[in-house]
Amino acid sequence: MKVFINNRIPQIGIGILKENNLEIITPETENPSYEEWLENCKQADIILNIGGKNKYNKEFFDNCPNVKAIALFSVGFDQVDIAEATKRKIPIGNTPDVLSRATSDVAFLLMQMVSRKVNYNIEKVKSGNWKDFDALEELGQELYNKTLGIFGLGRIGFEMAEKCKAAFGMNIIYHNRSHNEQAEKELGAKYVTFDELIQESDIISIHANYTAEQAGIFNKETFEKMKPNLIFINTARGGFHNEKDLFEALKSGKIWGAGLDVTNPEPMDKENPLLQLPNVCVLPHIGSATIEARNGMSKLAAENIVAFAKGEKMPTCVNPEIYDN
Repeated sequence: MKVFINNRIPQIGIGILKENNLEIITPETENPSYEEWLENCKQADIILNIGGKNKYNKEFFDNCPNVKAIALFSVGFDQVDIAEATKRKIPIGNTPDVLSRATSDVAFLLMQMVSRKVNYNIEKVKSGNWKDFDALEELGQELYNKTLGIFGLGRIGFEMAEKCKAAFGMNIIYHNRSHNEQAEKELGAKYVTFDELIQESDIISIHANYTAEQAGIFNKETFEKMKPNLIFINTARGGFHNEKDLFEALKSGKIWGAGLDVTNPEPMDKENPLLQLPNVCVLPHIGSATIEARNGMSKLAAENIVAFAKGEKMPTCVNPEIYDN
């Protein structure tokens, strides 16, 4: 079988594919056009997708009838029309667990950077604007005993909540599609409605899988209900928040600060006004950017592909119902 890999991955995954006699196709150019990408996909039996903006939807599947499986180099699967793939009996693999610690580390880091206005202070040093001591200049806030609200308390959200509980004695509340009994038992987490989450939290951290129905769910209306000391953290997908509304909420003091590892679109324009605010920190989507996490993702994505090639179930499949019949 032929596997098209659209971008670089750690060697561990390449080694697994080669050991199992799978033929690897890679782009001829560093930034292939949509047409070049599609031509490569048409030649492949399996796609290993790393990043990119191209969608795996009905149009794609119609154009690439030879594609039998897709392995994603990510936990999120919003690039794929899962219903369409399931209808065609095409398994979609993802890479959960192996990046939970690394991604929650970045959420935890952003929360602290925003709470102490780190970006502002770094720029003050770099620009030579480090002046005499001023007891009132751009003060931060402490995080001890605050309430952390988790939107989407799965594996990554649990890791974030666990860190915040241990380090700062935080009270944990969360909003999910269902109850997380482990979090309730081990962390004392409390399930709340979405309105309660946005009204009671001192920090909100997003860790949910993104769907089109949730586009802009954090918007002007929700920001206006939040506490003025609220720190907003998004390491999931940029589509969850309305960027214009977020900027206005920060500038007007409706909320206190924001830390983003995801934006919409990505990459963010360097002239974006959010980058000029002292209470904002933006990172270039580095949640899983550790040697350990990326090696784990590479290995798991390759194992999904090898399992499919052998006629077995993918170890981590987003749409396992295709195996029911």
